[in-house]
Amino acid sequence: MVTSLLAAVSQERIERICGEDPGWFCRTVLEQTENRDLAEAADFLIGKPLTILAILVVAWLVNRIARRGIKRALRTLQSGAIQERLGALRSATPDALLETREHSLRAEQRIEALASVLRSILAFVVFAIAAFMILGEFGVDLGPLLAGAGIIGVALGFGSQSLVKDFLSGMFILIEDQFGVGDIVDLDLQTSGTVEAVSLRTTRLRSVDGTVWHVPNGDIRRVGNKSQHWSRALVDVEVAYETDLAKAQAVLAAVAHEVAEADKDVLEEPEVWGVEQLGHSGVMIRLVVKTRPSEQYRVSRILREKIKEAFDREGIEIPFPQQMVWNRTVAPGREPTPE
Repeated sequence: MVTSLLAAVSQERIERICGEDPGWFCRTVLEQTENRDLAEAADFLIGKPLTILAILVVAWLVNRIARRGIKRALRTLQSGAIQERLGALRSATPDALLETREHSLRAEQRIEALASVLRSILAFVVFAIAAFMILGEFGVDLGPLLAGAGIIGVALGFGSQSLVKDFLSGMFILIEDQFGVGDIVDLDLQTSGTVEAVSLRTTRLRSVDGTVWHVPNGDIRRVGNKSQHWSRALVDVEVAYETDLAKAQAVLAAVAHEVAEADKDVLEEPEVWGVEQLGHSGVMIRLVVKTRPSEQYRVSRILREKIKEAFDREGIEIPFPQQMVWNRTVAPGREPTPE
């Protein structure tokens, strides 16, 4: 009975001197010396610094492990997407395009960009928690601080909805490889050009006339990428209705074959798909050529020049709009009689 009472009194004294959650140093020194000042000094000079050091070491380790985990997770996610894309790509393109390692380089750039941002966010969160725990060790009441931080966070969340939207959209653009620097894209059928820079907030395009467009990522709803993995040159050539279509298609095929043999950016043997349209002035024949990314426009210009020269040699007419005009002469003073 007496022993139990002494133990209760001792525990009450420990909580009164060392607090409700007494540290090991304070408790031990108080139990050994029964000296309040010495116990408080040991807790302040040894216990709290060691606790703070332990908090910082644990925060550093958590940050270090999480940083590696982020990059590994991004690599796993990206490698799955790459294998899926390359699996479909191998069936559509020759090995010459895959040997350029363009896709792995783009994937590495995206991984580094995303890992850098996510690491920064993670480090901020981890060390912010560590800072709150250290303040708690010094006896600071964390309740008002957490409440104030929550209110500020809610206010910032409402005020920066568009920024968060742009940020998340930018992350998915990079992860899914919707487009990258150097790609020719069309955004929502309104803005088109060559991608010069992609950040987590905006995408910068330069149009054909030199105009630079800055598009918030959150406003991008649909992307048409004209130069990802491979491109296709579509050349529609119109010939007169009197033209021998078999001969015209043979000439087109011969010219396209000649260009493909001389141009290393042509990936496959060109194809003449045949009559595409019956127009007002002539018959439209379509020629298609698969090229390396972004080279379709240059190849198309070369093809049109060569086709014009070949048609002139073969006597194949490229029609132009024509209009038949009837001129009827009426004698002076006479009204034309209706027919």
